[in-house]
Amino acid sequence: MESYDVAIIGGGIVGLATAYRILQKRPQTRLLLLEKEGKLAAHQTGHNSGVIHSGIYYKPGSLRAINCRAGKQQLEDFCTEHNIPFDRCGKVIIATQESELSGLQSIFERGQANGVTCELISRERLAELEPQTAGIAAIHVPETGIVDYVKVSEKLAEIIKEQDGNIRTQAELLKVEARSDQQVLTTKVGEFRTRQIVTCAGLQSDRIAKLCGWNSQAKIIPFRGEYYELCPRAEHLCRNLIYPVPDPNFPFLGVHFTRMINGGVECGPNAVLAFAREGYAKTNFNARDMWDALSFPGFRKLGLKHWSAGLGEMYRSVSKSAFVAALQRLVPEIKSSDLITASSGIRAQAVTPDGKLVDDFLIEEDKHAIHVLNAPSPAATSALNIGETICDRLLKRFPS
Repeated sequence: MESYDVAIIGGGIVGLATAYRILQKRPQTRLLLLEKEGKLAAHQTGHNSGVIHSGIYYKPGSLRAINCRAGKQQLEDFCTEHNIPFDRCGKVIIATQESELSGLQSIFERGQANGVTCELISRERLAELEPQTAGIAAIHVPETGIVDYVKVSEKLAEIIKEQDGNIRTQAELLKVEARSDQQVLTTKVGEFRTRQIVTCAGLQSDRIAKLCGWNSQAKIIPFRGEYYELCPRAEHLCRNLIYPVPDPNFPFLGVHFTRMINGGVECGPNAVLAFAREGYAKTNFNARDMWDALSFPGFRKLGLKHWSAGLGEMYRSVSKSAFVAALQRLVPEIKSSDLITASSGIRAQAVTPDGKLVDDFLIEEDKHAIHVLNAPSPAATSALNIGETICDRLLKRFPS
């Protein structure tokens, strides 16, 4: 049986960044990374819009704010060092009616507190940056960018292998058994022995933690985000990134426009309950996943609290005209014929038993393992700093 110092469960960008940081700081570490799919970055990492977030939205002092600010710089440095294309193109957050101005001001104040380069701009300045928008005021965030996170993940994996890290795909974890001071991992590709475990399992994070003997109070609820793309003739309607002022009564950012690093403009996402944790199509259904969600008191309480907004999101899911109407609040010239159906993503959102969304990164640990239990956006932007944080905690458990 192969023996390791550290086994990382999950081959998305957070798991890969953690492995990279460990081998950077302790090159002699015998490291194993297990991914259940046939390729790396198969789920959240490979199904997002590629935004390099600035950190403007997050509560000052929170893990999201701290890791986003540090991780953004680390990501840009990593991309520069390894010739991965990225573009610090900037974005605007726009208020389209008077009732949104106080929310816009609150976001600006958070940005200032978090050290984000941003400014409140007039309608005239907004028209210079994004001529097709309908805003009455806006925040300009010039340091927001775009990148291909799959390419970042591929480079991380390449470096990990060069440092003698072992990456195994199609290696779904089936069982974890404690033997003396080590853990034996049973997977679909065999058994492995390890001293320490780090779980970065995204959509399966609560289940993988439970396999390892850790019972978190929070449960993952999957929300599918559906996207359209602008057809080429309509791409002039968006120069870079256009976001609304988020609805304070709903915990997502709202549909927006994102120019992508590989070309094209993406529009979305909405946020609807996914009927399968890895169900990217509307028709995907997994009985276990649905039972886990519907039988969880926290989900039912969440649904009662946000039923109106939830119905609106579901309506936009089944009605293209409703989706278009939401986009027209930002860019009035958008027409249904301008939109081409694009791929969907699934957000792994931890929810507490009292029906609250976990509004920060959540990392818990015991003496044998560290568990990343909630890593929604901006986790991809933050990944290198999250990985460094986990690495620092982990290496305290090894002799120097």
